[in-house]
Amino acid sequence: MLRIVFMGTPDFSVPSLAEIVAAGHEVVAVYAQPPRPAGRGMAETKSPVHAFAEASGIAVHTPTSLKNAEAQALFRAHQADAAVVVAYGLLLPQAILDAPPLGCFNLHASLLPRWRGAAPIQRAIMAGDSETAAMVMRMEAGLDTGPVCLAERVAIGPDMTAGELHDTLSHRGAELLVRALAALERGSLTETPQPETGVTYAAKIDKAEARIDFSKPAQQVHDHIRGLSPFPGAWFEAEIDGKRERIKVLRSARANGPGANAAGRILDDQLTIGCGSGAVRLVTVQRAGKKAMSAVEMLRGAHLPAGSTVG
Repeated sequence: MLRIVFMGTPDFSVPSLAEIVAAGHEVVAVYAQPPRPAGRGMAETKSPVHAFAEASGIAVHTPTSLKNAEAQALFRAHQADAAVVVAYGLLLPQAILDAPPLGCFNLHASLLPRWRGAAPIQRAIMAGDSETAAMVMRMEAGLDTGPVCLAERVAIGPDMTAGELHDTLSHRGAELLVRALAALERGSLTETPQPETGVTYAAKIDKAEARIDFSKPAQQVHDHIRGLSPFPGAWFEAEIDGKRERIKVLRSARANGPGANAAGRILDDQLTIGCGSGAVRLVTVQRAGKKAMSAVEMLRGAHLPAGSTVG
């Protein structure tokens, strides 16, 4: 069994840590982002990985940087065979990458070299991709540029949301990591350089991107909605009871529409909204301060008649 330093922060990373522990590897330390204010009371809250590691009796470190000599000396002191990184949130300087004798390995949620970077799951769906992957790669100084060790392709269904794809890749990736570590321990882990063509970057989602533009074709609007569901949630504004209100859309479906002259117009009593071409039917929505609900349920308490416009 290997001595492993695990580095991860959000709930996406937890299955990977759990599978590595279950496989019998010795996780000598966990690195996660520091606790941050969260919830209505904005209390300091430990990340999902931090909480899981503590409950499992594993020492947790939460440095704000790995660039200083003290942090790098502590990392070397773990005497790990390898490090595993899953959505950690800090860049690893070369001194950290060079510390474990067997190297550092990253689980990335895209079909590399497509969608290198911070938000590969959302970007793949927003772009209308029909396929992605979980990939284990050997880390190097560049952003997600290292050679790929293992990969498992995953189909993206036409109505799949980012949340659903997140959960699928989280669990598939965890299984893939355990396979990669087993091969690493045997000395049989192979590496394939990434292609030099087809490189795209998955920039972090900016909240300003979340507003729905109904002047775009219906397919693009639908992909935008499902790519941002459940977080941060694509939204539009509508006038309800004389007040302008922001409404998040968590699920939609393609529908027939009359064309560009109906963009942003409610077409029926099912909350079908015209787009630049075609239309989308809103399926699950969330009003400000309220729980998610079906569009039909929302319409029982909100007057949004056919013929009115939103945007």
